[in-house]
Parts: sequence; C-alpha cells; structure tokens
Amino acid sequence: MSRRPLVPLLVPLLAALFGLQLFALLRAPAMWLPASIAVRLTPGASVTLGGAELAAVQADASRVVLGRRPDGGWTLRATGAGRPPLLRRDGSEVRPGTVPVASLRTFRIGAQAFTVRQADDRTIAFTDGRAQWRYDGATVHRDGVAQPSCPDAPLAATVAALWNRIVPPALTIARPLVFGGNLHCGNRIGLADVDAGSAQVTRGAAGLQLTAAPGSAVPVLAGGANLRDDERPLAGVQALTLGRTRYGVAVDGGALTLTPARRIALYAVPENKLPPQVAWDWRQRTLWQGSPFTWTLTVLAAVLLGAIARLAPRPGRRRGNILHPVHDLREERRLRSRLHSRIAPLAGLLRGPAAAAVLLAGTAALLAQRGGDPPSAGCALLLAAAAIGTWLVQPGRVSAGAGAALLLIAAGLLCQLDLGLGGLDTDWLRYYRKTAALLAAGSGAIALWRQYGAGVLASQRRIEWLLLGAAGCALLLLAAQVLWGDETGVFDMQPVEPAKLVLTLLTAHCLALRMGWRADHREQPGHGARWLRLIAPALLFLALLGAALVQVDDYSPLILLALWTGAMAFAYALAARRWLAAALLASVALAGIAGVAALREAGPDGLPSSFYADRFQVWLEPARHPHTGQQLQQGAAAIAAGGWLGADGLLGVVSLGQAGGGVMALPAVQDDFAPSFLLHRHGLAAALVLWAAQAALVAGLVHAAVGRARAGAEARGFRHAWLLRLQAFTLCGGAAFVAGHLLLSWGTNLAILPVMGQPMSFLSAGGSHLLFFLLPLLGIHAAATQPDPTHE
Repeated sequence: MSRRPLVPLLVPLLAALFGLQLFALLRAPAMWLPASIAVRLTPGASVTLGGAELAAVQADASRVVLGRRPDGGWTLRATGAGRPPLLRRDGSEVRPGTVPVASLRTFRIGAQAFTVRQADDRTIAFTDGRAQWRYDGATVHRDGVAQPSCPDAPLAATVAALWNRIVPPALTIARPLVFGGNLHCGNRIGLADVDAGSAQVTRGAAGLQLTAAPGSAVPVLAGGANLRDDERPLAGVQALTLGRTRYGVAVDGGALTLTPARRIALYAVPENKLPPQVAWDWRQRTLWQGSPFTWTLTVLAAVLLGAIARLAPRPGRRRGNILHPVHDLREERRLRSRLHSRIAPLAGLLRGPAAAAVLLAGTAALLAQRGGDPPSAGCALLLAAAAIGTWLVQPGRVSAGAGAALLLIAAGLLCQLDLGLGGLDTDWLRYYRKTAALLAAGSGAIALWRQYGAGVLASQRRIEWLLLGAAGCALLLLAAQVLWGDETGVFDMQPVEPAKLVLTLLTAHCLALRMGWRADHREQPGHGARWLRLIAPALLFLALLGAALVQVDDYSPLILLALWTGAMAFAYALAARRWLAAALLASVALAGIAGVAALREAGPDGLPSSFYADRFQVWLEPARHPHTGQQLQQGAAAIAAGGWLGADGLLGVVSLGQAGGGVMALPAVQDDFAPSFLLHRHGLAAALVLWAAQAALVAGLVHAAVGRARAGAEARGFRHAWLLRLQAFTLCGGAAFVAGHLLLSWGTNLAILPVMGQPMSFLSAGGSHLLFFLLPLLGIHAAATQPDPTHE
C-alpha cells in the first residue's frame, strides 16, 4: 500500500485549479495602455491635465497645470481637490504647496498670522500674539504645556499622545500639527472660520514641512506667497507621481515626455479623447513576456521538480493485466525494491537543487517587481506551480491538512489572478505576482531547511537560543512599526505576522517545559520563581505585541489574540487534565457566542459611546449610516448578485479572465473583502467547497497536535517529550490563529460580525501573512505528521 495515499487524489485537483488559471490567462481580452505621453506647448502656453489625460489611477480629483515660460522652461502647478503630485529631483521628493518650516519667518492661515521664533528640521516655535506654541513633530505644546487629547480622539491617538510625552524625541511617533476647527486640543490649533485640516505641519524625511491641504479655499501664505499657487519648475525633475501612477520625466525642447512606469490605467481599445497638445503612444498589455532571467530560473526549477517526480517510485499494481500477467507478487515486489534502491538516491540528490532553484526564482521575481520590471503573469503561474511542487516531492506522506492547505493556496491564486485580470489598471496583477513570488521563496526556503537544516534543531539549548533571537527580532520590527510605520506595516511588511508565529513558538516552549515538571515539583524550593521565569517571556512578548497593535484603528487584533489565548489555555488544560479549567474556558467561549447573538438582537440602542462604537452602529443598522456603511453594503450587494452559482450562472468559469465589473470598486476587495469577490464571481456553491477545505486544514492541524501530544505523554526521555509537546502546542496555537482569521474574515463579509480588517488565510493578498506565518506553520505541520523515528 502507498505511503502517500492522498497524492493520486490531490494532484488532479491541483492540476484542475492551475488549469483554470491557464484558461483565464489564455482568454483574457487584449487591453491597452500608453507607453509614453507627449505634451507639446509653445512658450507662454499652458494646459490643464487630470487622471483621464495622463492614464493616472485614483487621481480623479487631481489636476496639474503644465506650462512653458516665455524663456521655454517647463513648469507645473497643482490644482483641483485631489492630492498634489509628487516631484522627485536629485534623490529628494517634494509636493507643490509645501514649504520647509526651517525657511519660515512668518506664515498666515486664513486671517490669522503667526510669527516664527525658532525653527529647524525637527522643531518649530511660533506665536499668534495670544499664546506661545511649540511643535516637535509629535506633540503640540501651548505656553509650555502639552495640550490635552481631543474629546473625539480614538483610543489609538490617545495612547500615541501619551507615549510621545514620556519617551525621548528619537522614539516618538510622528503626528501632524493641524490648523483649523473651533478647539485647541491634541495636535490641533483652532482657528475661527477655518475648517480643520486646511493646513498642517508634518514630520518627514526632509524635516518639518508646512502643507496647504488640497481642495480647501483657505489661503496659506508663506513668505508672502500663497502655497495654493505654488508653481514648480520641471528642470531636473526625474520622476512625477500623480495619484497612484508614477512617470519618468524627460524634457526635449518643446516636448515634455511622461513615461508611465507603475500602476497605469488600462483601456479596452486604443482610443481616448485628448487635448490637441497631448499625444499617447499605445502598447498592448502583455501577460507572457517578462524578465528573461526570472523566466530561466522558473523553467529550471520546474524541470528539476519534473525530474524528481519522474524518478519518484510509484506504487506497483497488485494484479496483472492481459498483456503482462503477474504470477509471482514476491518477484514483482523484489524488482520494485531493487529499482527503488537505485533511483531514490538520485531523486534525493535533486531535491536540494530544485528547492534552491525555486527559492532563487521567487527571490528574483520579488526583486524584479520591486525594481519596476515585474515578471509576467505566465511566469508567475509557472512559478506558483513549481512552489506547490516542492511540497509534493518531499519524502514522507502528505497529510489531509497539508493537502487542504495546498488546495487553498491554489484556489487563492486563482481568485487573485481572476481579480488581477478583471481590474482596469496594471496594478491589479501585482497581488497575484507577489503572492506567487512569496510562495516560491517561502516554499523553497522551507524545503531547503527540511533537506539540510533539520539537524540544527537537535539540541534543546540551540532551539531556545533560536527562539530568543527570533523574539528579539520580532520585537524590534514591532518597535519599528510603532515608530515609523502605520497599520499597513513598515518596510513593506507586516511585523505582526512573524510576531504571531514567534509568540506561538515561545508560548509553546514554555508550556512544553511546564508539562515536563515532576509531580513533586511544587514541594521543591524556588517553585514560584521557576514558574515566573517560565511564563515571563511569553507574557512580556504578549504585552508588547498588544501595545504595538493599539495603533491599528481596528479591534480585530485584540479579538484574534483573545481567541488564540483561549485556545492555548484550553489546550494546556486538556493536556494537564485540568477538566474544571477546560470547562470554564468552554463556557466563556459559549458565552461570547451568545453575547454576539444577543447584541445582534438587541440593536444599536444602549451601545457604549467609545471603543469603536461606530463600527457596531454600522453593523447593526447599515441603512442609517450609508456613508460609513458603504463597504458593508457593497459587499452584501456583491454576494447577493453572485447567488449559488456565481454572477455568470456557471460557477464563474465563463467570467474567468474577463472584466470584474462593479465589484472591483469594493474597498479592500483584494484583502479584507476577498471573500465577497469569491462569492460574487463563483457563488455560494464554490464557497461551500472552500469552507470544507478550510475546515479540513484546521482539523488537520488539531489532529496533528493531538497526535504529538499523545506521543509526548508516552515518551520516556525528557528532551524527546519536550520536543513533541513543543510541536503539539505550536500546532494548536497556529490552528487557533488560522481559525481566528477565517472566523473574522467570513464574519466581516457575511455581516455576522462588525467590519474588521483581517485577511483571509490563503485567499486574500496578504503577503506577510503567507510568508511569515502560514508557510512556516505548514512546514512545522509537515514535520509533525511524519512518523516518529524513535517509534519505527
């Protein structure tokens, strides 16, 4: 009997999902975009251009006035209610309507004049004749005293303000100084007859900058000039960013050439109504041509994996056929064993180079995308297939949980490709390409670790040092997010994701050690101190992680941590046979479910006035909050339009590769509301299959955890038992996080819970969640589901 009974069933399903991706690529319609945009003006002339004339994305309210001075020099001035463009010159970036604070002596906002007493790149002190103000990039002081928080300030802003008052200046969180409104509070200076936010001072890489808010009619004067009429010369400008689109800038006499390089609008036909001064050079979108280097590495990885699959032994037949009857099963088994002994070493030798090729191809794809030359969608498809192949060619059996995870990965890639091909700008495919590259890089690294690095974990002390180093790195990344990032992350990653994994590993280590105490441990001296030393790292790390998550304008991280904490406590109670504690935790979980149901039935009356009450109001009565509840209502409309069989009536097969339609306007459709896109495109029937695979994944993780816990209870050596329990608690914590992500994401999209920003595992375009949490968890699960060598 085969040791890999799921592979014959898993491979056709994966092939079908990747075949649908290939089908979507082949039937995607031709789309067009401008390769370059030429603007020609005579000296003294000007032209006003917006997003439609420049193929800019998310720049509908932005306008730029391009002009030529009598001497022939080109200038740019921002107008309209949108965000001004960003100009890059000599390695620095600046927006029109912005001036360095260090150059100011006086400035005026509306009718109020301010006199600058002292200013540099880090602080500014000024007066309005009635009060002395000081701003250091984080906190506003009025007459030497920090202003109190505003009455309507959210919890995150209040905590950030308190943090800025007690830490050194180098560790403060940047918060802008806002002018306008009727109240002096927080970082706001109230001005009569001036709307809040009409002007602000912000801290950035270039120091403190005074900025006039776009769309406001309030004059902002600096040095006698109105920042709303700020005209900048284009001489020396290398790049320009309008909305989400970036352009290379080249000036050649009477012609200004803009070369779109990032997130460009797409058009079904190469036609567009343009002013006579503007001309486009059209080119067709390509889905197959890309970097030759990335293509070469990807093909090499696929060839190596194909060779391993070809050399891998297949289970023999028990019965003969008509042409070749088998008379002696023993002889057949002996021949198969001899053939396996000759071929298996060759396949084993190829696994390492194949994993390295997949890792290099994924890394090259990531670097190419970061450099502005992303791999083609066809290359990303082959790269994703190679990444899946690294999991299938590994020795040992493929568990049901691992098979469900691979199916979920393939389904998520199909959804992201469908989303990318359905978008009306080039950036929608970025999520698919990035997911494929991260999947390849992570899968290749894990395969190399399984091939060559397993011996590193032979020592308990070595594992503890690795956990300590990982915890330190995670804390540094969280601190960097607090200081320089926002709720979207820092350094193009989400430090919360590796922090969750490290937190799970660290807590599992502590619980595994605790389970190894002898029965008389309580009677030994120093028992209390040992217990505190054991749990202190996990508690400290959990506290710091919670503090970092306070800056996120969403309570979903707190709920996710609460679910994880309850699951880990429940697992420990069961392992330690603390039946009363387990019953109490189960009662708390049931009470929480009942509380959500009761809140839903009771309605919005009686809700507290704080702690994100607006989200509960929108959730309970979205019709009364049409603006803030727009995301929820759009998601519900998209789900209703999908029905059971998708918007096309054939589970979305007819719509593969075609335009996405109105569902593409759903905010965060690639992340938090990816399930709404799935339900709209593929219907509730496809969602039921997805739910079954997600349930199989969580059940597989829990089943592997239970198996390791039982093996740990039967193990004789302390180190062996500790290692098995470490795997058990890690898998349990990982299953809790995965189940929490699925619960929050489905609850948000189906209006079971208030809107909360958590990506759905495997389906959403959450790169950090995939690379730093899901793939390592699957690697731990794969190691835990192999037979224990000490029991073979």
